[in-house]
Amino acid sequence: MALEAKQATSQASVSESNRSRILQHLYHHGISSRAQIAKALDLTPAAITKITARLIEAGVIEETGDIEGSKNRRSIGLELDTTRFHIIGVKFARSLVQIGVFDLCGNALSLETLPTVYDNTIDDTVVVIHQRLTQLLAEDKSIVAIGMAVPGPYLRNEGRTAVVSSMQGWRKINFINEFASAFGVPLFIEQDARAGALAHYLFDPAVHTSDNLAYYLVGEGVGLGVIENGRLINGYLGAATEIGHISVDVNGRPCDCGNIGCLERYCSTPAIHDMLIDDGVLVPGAADMTHTDAARALFRKAQEGDEQAIAMVRSIARYVGYGCVTIFNGFNPKHIIIGDIVSEAGPMFLEEVLSTVEERSIPEIYNTTSITLSTLSADAAVSGAAAVAVTQFLEHPSVFFDVS
Repeated sequence: MALEAKQATSQASVSESNRSRILQHLYHHGISSRAQIAKALDLTPAAITKITARLIEAGVIEETGDIEGSKNRRSIGLELDTTRFHIIGVKFARSLVQIGVFDLCGNALSLETLPTVYDNTIDDTVVVIHQRLTQLLAEDKSIVAIGMAVPGPYLRNEGRTAVVSSMQGWRKINFINEFASAFGVPLFIEQDARAGALAHYLFDPAVHTSDNLAYYLVGEGVGLGVIENGRLINGYLGAATEIGHISVDVNGRPCDCGNIGCLERYCSTPAIHDMLIDDGVLVPGAADMTHTDAARALFRKAQEGDEQAIAMVRSIARYVGYGCVTIFNGFNPKHIIIGDIVSEAGPMFLEEVLSTVEERSIPEIYNTTSITLSTLSADAAVSGAAAVAVTQFLEHPSVFFDVS
């Protein structure tokens, strides 16, 4: 009996793997015939026919009509229905929480920003998140999963963030205990920069399906998500690639993580905010602004030609460039995409980043690596939260619909 159970489990695992491979092929390659899928995945036509019949019955894929097959033969095309299923994405970024509803291609169907979060309002914000997610699920029966992007270093087995610079109150929130079983759909949690890397891997046409890319988050925190050979780098505890806590000045500013001179202390929005408050003149009223509003006020002044603002933006960009050099030497990705609030500083900012990296990196690496600003229509961390759930949808389809 034990042997029969083991064989059944093994067969179920193979079936699930093949379903996943078919869904991922259609997701990444678009309309394909059964014969094309069989050839691409090295599966028998009989197996493809059987599996796709069940996926069609479940409403996950659909036939699209005739397409041209091999030797000019007509074949029936198959397509993943990316609009039928919806995903909620939630981004946590210290004082900023965003909630969006997305289709499987990362198109935002709705997006909202909750009121600014302060250390003493974190518990209230958690209550609001519960309320909003429950409401969204009640309003849209197409929602099949929730993804959450949280600040790193995120200890994935414990469910909490080890350090949240400038807002340590978030450390007391256990995201798994708080949210994982609170709703009637599967919920998945990922570190925010890794979620951003997934967003670009799935949704960004400029780097779509590139097996080697890095998403460099520079916002209220500084983080990094790296996809190597199509897989995220996580580390033992889930705390890998925390570039924001790599020291760029061993005699520099102390950081909440215990290190000295962390990159995050020189180019995140809280660091920018501190600079503007210390300056006292460049952005009037900066002390009364949020980190995000203060940084955006600086960027506007720089874009308007204010020389002092331009100098500050270029200084910030140089630190971001130092981070890129570390990414070069540590991970050697094909693409580095810089995103989140600081990337809004725009072309002038990117120009200084590139100049700094060219000056300080190995030429062969610099000449073969693209460094760009994120162009996703929604913030990469919130769309990345959705991408975390989409990835699970593609990899473990039986969790989301009946294909037995």
